Amino acid sequence: MSRPARFDILFEPLRIGPVTTKNRFYQVPHCNGMGRAYPSSMAAMRGVKAEGGWGVVCTEQCDIHYSGQHQRELRLWDDQDIPTLSRASDQIHEYGALAGVELAHNGSHVANLESRAVPIAPSAEATRSLFPGTARAMDKNDIKDFRRWHRQAALNARRAGFDIVYIYAGHSMTLPINFLSPTRNKRTDEYGGSLENRARLLRELIEDTKEAVGDTCAVAVRFCVDEMMGPRGITADGEGHEVIELLGELPDLWDVNIANMAYDGATARFEQEGWQERYVKRVKQATTKPVVGVGRFTSPDTMVAMLRSGTLDLIGAARPSIADPFLPVKIEEGRFQDIRECIGCNVCLAFDSLGAPIRCTQNPTMGEEWRRGWHPERMPAKDTDDTVLIIGGGPAGLEAARGLGQRGYEVILCEEKRELGGRVTREARLPGLASYGRVRDWRLEQLKRMKNVQLLPENRGTAELVLEAGCSLVAIATGATWRDDGVGRHRSEPVPGLADLPVFTPDDIMDGRLPQGRVVVYDDDHYYMATVIAEQLAAAGCAITFVTPEPTVAAFTQYTAEQKRVQRRVIELSAAVHTSTAVARAVPGAVHLACTYTGRESVVDADALVLATAQLPREGLHHELTGLEPAVLGSAGVRRVVRVGDALGPGIIAGAVHSGHLFARTLDTALTDRTPYRRENVTPDWDRPLPSKGAV
Repeated sequence: MSRPARFDILFEPLRIGPVTTKNRFYQVPHCNGMGRAYPSSMAAMRGVKAEGGWGVVCTEQCDIHYSGQHQRELRLWDDQDIPTLSRASDQIHEYGALAGVELAHNGSHVANLESRAVPIAPSAEATRSLFPGTARAMDKNDIKDFRRWHRQAALNARRAGFDIVYIYAGHSMTLPINFLSPTRNKRTDEYGGSLENRARLLRELIEDTKEAVGDTCAVAVRFCVDEMMGPRGITADGEGHEVIELLGELPDLWDVNIANMAYDGATARFEQEGWQERYVKRVKQATTKPVVGVGRFTSPDTMVAMLRSGTLDLIGAARPSIADPFLPVKIEEGRFQDIRECIGCNVCLAFDSLGAPIRCTQNPTMGEEWRRGWHPERMPAKDTDDTVLIIGGGPAGLEAARGLGQRGYEVILCEEKRELGGRVTREARLPGLASYGRVRDWRLEQLKRMKNVQLLPENRGTAELVLEAGCSLVAIATGATWRDDGVGRHRSEPVPGLADLPVFTPDDIMDGRLPQGRVVVYDDDHYYMATVIAEQLAAAGCAITFVTPEPTVAAFTQYTAEQKRVQRRVIELSAAVHTSTAVARAVPGAVHLACTYTGRESVVDADALVLATAQLPREGLHHELTGLEPAVLGSAGVRRVVRVGDALGPGIIAGAVHSGHLFARTLDTALTDRTPYRRENVTPDWDRPLPSKGAV
């Protein structure tokens, strides 16, 4: 199979300063929760991207000095850090891709909890972490030191084998963009005041980096063209465009983004593919240098349109490259139906924010390339004579069937409903979650081409069916149900009085059973479910009172970089929002609420109560089967019964998909005494000599 000619433009080489990328697919810098703590995992993940056809593969941000350190990401403080970075560049180069490194100093964005150095900034300001502290204003010597640190880091980046060296002035979080920002830069010297003065440091960094490594490495600027702050900040139609006009010809590449991750990495719930076009389309008018930008691009036609319209020269991607590291290869080979499209859920970002290795809802191999040896496109051939029966066609069951089918096993999947997909099918009908259906659609597309996999919808899994099927392995993927008693994270006992008021769960809402009138939505789950239900009920005419024990609405979404936008939406659609408040009891026509700190009660009139608190696994069939005498199972040819996905432990969709994939790889999901993955062996530098007196 070959690609149509209209996609040829995506595979044209492009000169970037002294180097050339083989195509227009550019994996922009993105965090991954591995960094220096898991260097082998980090390097292997980048190497798989290169294998998948990306012309350029970049690291995450790489700190240049201990005064602006990120707790988890890479660092290039000195030559001690070169081996870790070389590990990544070597694996990227193995497949003919260019390797890029994003040099960064986080200024007042961080508190330097490890080094205890006082943060630095253009002007004195409170640090933007929750840690109470203040960044001091940089004097002229600090600026000289910063330029020197950055130049040395660029030289070390070249020694580590990188082809593209970044100056990071993006996402409203690094020193160069903060010098540019009229909100954060209050200086009155030659580095403050006019835009030309505020851009002085960025100009000097570009010139310094070009002088240091520009003969062999491309010099890129990652630039925040709009801070999304209106007239208080840089805007795409104002100073953002003027910066490009002022400095446009100095670097070899402009990597354009906007604001912070809440906007630049917006979830599909809030923004569609390519939505940043209106912010970046003017950049090409002000520079002849190549421009790369992002927009959660998954459609090859959209990518081509971005290039042909002159909006971009390179298709930037972080999340689409995570969901499908082989996206370029699949487009090149014309295998468009095989593209595993990003669903825009930001689970990848969440686990980096939590300090854990990256994972992906669509791609269960993400983060497992080195430690488990998992590859996104390859599965080992079957190594047993088992046949497999899977009960349940949700995300775990579909992924298990797909993976086992790819390995060559004979598989039967039974689903009691006519429509496959389980929870993703149901949740995709809720406001803003339509893209979640891609989890189902991609797997069904793969499964329909596998002659060794039978899909049997409208077949309820029972013990009798299992015993009659004659399969040696049985996977119970029956999912979970939402609790209807109010037990969750905040309370361990049922809410009193629930018999006195109509009570609904997310399952009821997704099944089309909706309350009317005044509705209290109680969120003790703290992810998206309660808020999208509130949105649906408000659209249906209900008067919503939103209640959560947490101090913020949908508290977990702070990790997916959407919490503020979620809370704003809930406030706008609700009659009232009660945070740090729990449901105490229900009575006819009302719900009693209690402050989680004082216990002080208040009363809200209500016609119904929606409880989004916790889930229980549907494990009845598993208990029935494992309760049988071994001889009964043995006589039916069953050697193992396992639970996968939410039937094993309810959680996020990414967890269910990963569980299904784990079963497909290992034929089991049980805990063992042996750690099932490789661990990094990073030797601490306790014996490294202390710096001499006066050393920087």
